[in-house]
Amino acid sequence: MGSKPALKGRAARLARLFPAGRARAARAPFVLLVVLLLGGGLIGLLVLNSALSEGSFRLADLQRRTKNLTDAEQALQRDIDAYSSPDALQRRARALGMIPGGDPAFLDPDGRVRGVPSPAAPEPAVLTGPGAPPTMDPAVGLSTSPAPTAATPAPPARPQGAPTASAPAPPPAQPQSASTPTPGR
Repeated sequence: MGSKPALKGRAARLARLFPAGRARAARAPFVLLVVLLLGGGLIGLLVLNSALSEGSFRLADLQRRTKNLTDAEQALQRDIDAYSSPDALQRRARALGMIPGGDPAFLDPDGRVRGVPSPAAPEPAVLTGPGAPPTMDPAVGLSTSPAPTAATPAPPARPQGAPTASAPAPPPAQPQSASTPTPGR
């Protein structure tokens, strides 16, 4: 059985293009190429998977940090709101010795006064606590020593029959508080 049928015409011409013998491709290089491609693909998948896992862990960490910072921001905003509420401002102003002002008056551009101004109603300020100075004299300022207890000089004696003129008494000194830092600043 060994002979091949002879080709004629077009088939013969095509047969001349192919090599005469039946060549067998070596299997070893092909198998090696397939194994290398599969191994490279698996290694690539492993690297891609580990990069995605690392990104996932980093994203979770950043989300946790964002949540913590958002909570801290909200707590600070609540503190600011508590310090800037009208009641808190009034308490701190009274602690500093401030009093509410009276009705204001306004000046027009031509110099006329609109409104009737009223003076601020002084309220006795009570300074207590560690921020209160021991004694205060408005003319001298803060004093760390106790108030002088020396007797004030007696008014000069007036002659008999002289009219009694009463000098206006000086207004009582209002205690002033020392400046203290505002909480939260």
